[in-house]
Amino acid sequence: MAIGDIIVGIDIGTSKVATVVGEVNNFNQIEVIGISESKCKGIKKAQIINEDEIVNAIRKNIEEIEETSNIKINSAYTTIPGKYVTIVQNSITKETKDKYAGITLKDVTTSIIQVKDIEIPDDKVLIDIVPGQFILENGTILEDPIGKLSTNFRLDAQIILADREYVKRLTSIFKKLGIEIDGIVPITLVERSLVLDTHELSDTVMLLDIGAGNTDIGVFDGTNFIYTNTIPVGGDNITNDIAYVLQISFEEAEKLKKQYALALKSYISNDNEIMLNSIREDKQYKIIKSSELIEIIEARVEEIFSLVNKDISNIGLKSNINNVILTGQGIANINKSDVAGKIILNIPVKMSTSRLITTVKPGFRTAYSLIRYIAARPFAKTVSSNIDEKIENNILKSILDRVKEFFYS
Repeated sequence: MAIGDIIVGIDIGTSKVATVVGEVNNFNQIEVIGISESKCKGIKKAQIINEDEIVNAIRKNIEEIEETSNIKINSAYTTIPGKYVTIVQNSITKETKDKYAGITLKDVTTSIIQVKDIEIPDDKVLIDIVPGQFILENGTILEDPIGKLSTNFRLDAQIILADREYVKRLTSIFKKLGIEIDGIVPITLVERSLVLDTHELSDTVMLLDIGAGNTDIGVFDGTNFIYTNTIPVGGDNITNDIAYVLQISFEEAEKLKKQYALALKSYISNDNEIMLNSIREDKQYKIIKSSELIEIIEARVEEIFSLVNKDISNIGLKSNINNVILTGQGIANINKSDVAGKIILNIPVKMSTSRLITTVKPGFRTAYSLIRYIAARPFAKTVSSNIDEKIENNILKSILDRVKEFFYS
């Protein structure tokens, strides 16, 4: 981490936009200097359906942070759903410049630049390079080979590509704001270091972020980012089901979901009666059993895990996954959702128990994770966002022109 770097992270979700600004302090920790969130329905089923609504939500966040923090934000990093991401595994073997001097930073940075030289389809664009591991000529595997004596080394890396059209939509949104995009990173990739415990970081795990409208999948084999995708179903679908089946308002359905948050009807301890208020019929109220409500929740939770199971089975990854870690506001408060997941997936499932995740408010976790991911990038020359005093003018640059400069120039 570079002490003094200020990083702006913007997470555009299906129910809100969250923005976090953090500075790397003298202890190499992220000190948050500004946060803001705004409701936003500009994304539905992982698709941008209303650019202007997203623009307005981001602008509101930025104006609030600029006012309270006395800074001018000219650039920011943002996230991208796994649906629009393709991961290409690539390796390169590089001779060291001087085998007696040890592997230098220049050796490493040039290998990272070279490993991205792959054939990129016309409908894709490079957004990230993730160094996985370095292997010395004697077979030693390292995350940081600088200073080690070896005549050559191999770099295994993941080249992260994104759908060109989605990047264009994001670029259009930020252009309307007069803000430069510093970088675009997959949701589960940024969340990995915040959500997973130390021993899980070295395991083959699947991270499931179940949000309001989407479920993002991320599969990791130790440091290697293997797979990501997005299932267009989340916590709001559970609420919608309750509202539709019971013929009540979305607001009352959401309240009942939180009050009777249980994923499996078999775990009901007291099947008490519930009085519904906003009945969409002639009757002013209706009484149901709590089991009827929980049965609705159970059906949708089961569907979410079934869709995930189908996805990872179709690509042949299921047998490689040792553990599944759950996170996200769409599922976090629903008891026994981990048990339901284990039944469907037939893989050990648990809610995230990471100590770090408990230190961040749920609504800001992805945006904060984005800042931590960027700040911890190995071998990067600079990661700071463009921050000035308010009197400075905005400078707009193309994201595609900055990829190489930002990552490893």
